[in-house]
Amino acid sequence: MAELTYREAVAHGIAQEMRRDPSLVMLGEDVGPAGGVFTPTEGLIEEFGPVRIRDTPISEQALVGAAMGAAMTGIPVIAEIMFSDFVAVCWDMIANEIAKTRYMTNGQVSLPLVIRTANGGSARFGAQHSQSVENWAMMVPGLKVVAPSTPADVVGLLAGAVRDPDPVLFFEHKGLMGSKGEVPDGEVVDELGTARVVREGTDLTIAALALMVPRALLAAERLEGDGISAEVIDVRSLVPLDARALLDSVSKTGRFFTVEENPRLCGWGAELVSIVDEEAFWSLDGPSVRITTPHIPLPAAASLEDLALPSADRIYETVSKSVDLGSRR
Repeated sequence: MAELTYREAVAHGIAQEMRRDPSLVMLGEDVGPAGGVFTPTEGLIEEFGPVRIRDTPISEQALVGAAMGAAMTGIPVIAEIMFSDFVAVCWDMIANEIAKTRYMTNGQVSLPLVIRTANGGSARFGAQHSQSVENWAMMVPGLKVVAPSTPADVVGLLAGAVRDPDPVLFFEHKGLMGSKGEVPDGEVVDELGTARVVREGTDLTIAALALMVPRALLAAERLEGDGISAEVIDVRSLVPLDARALLDSVSKTGRFFTVEENPRLCGWGAELVSIVDEEAFWSLDGPSVRITTPHIPLPAAASLEDLALPSADRIYETVSKSVDLGSRR
């Protein structure tokens, strides 16, 4: 068992899969000697060389197009887009071509392709470099969508993504890069579409993703001091979604909250709430509640960004208020 930072876990996970499969290659801007803008690919070019770790021109359309072409010929590819905001630059390739190729060829052409990208706020990069865009990808049929919150999940879910025959968008959170956690020795492989209960509870369920998971856990600790037992679920994978884990939890606790970094309009939490309300309505003791970022471009100023993003304090206050109102009914 080794303790790694989140960014070290990215390199560890890529190296694990490249050692396993000598045909796997990685493409991206500054992924070679520079080790990536957040250094998550540091040291890989020294081990695997410039043929398998390839720096590309500053063109998301070019690198994703090249990755798609290679994957269509059977070469497994990891492509890195520096900031998740820039998937908009190559969105036609991702949403109209990569997502649909396997379907439109009746399964004759698979795309063993993982698109990794740095997602989310908290790093003060401003409105064009701080968005959480996993909900963009979630709505496109044919794409799988993963967002790990711990170093162990980075390694395991990345392995699951690389070994999947469908294209996967793998969102690594900028705000977690320096966080540390234990990663098991040996090969680590996780199954996509599996949520994880990271804190057991009996009074309410909080579903969170990526950076919001540690914040939900901090809020749950404060709620425990008030005699409120919160169960926290790390969703981990939006497509496929582990709806059963959510429904099982809500059937036990009777209350459901989502914590999402997306702007409120059309965020992934709305889909989770609709599933819970449709499938577990009679288990609910009160309305499902979404805790989100407002529908605004994310500010660059530290104080304003902190105000916009869901914090542990806001999660605690929202849950406390909702539970208190429910107890008065």
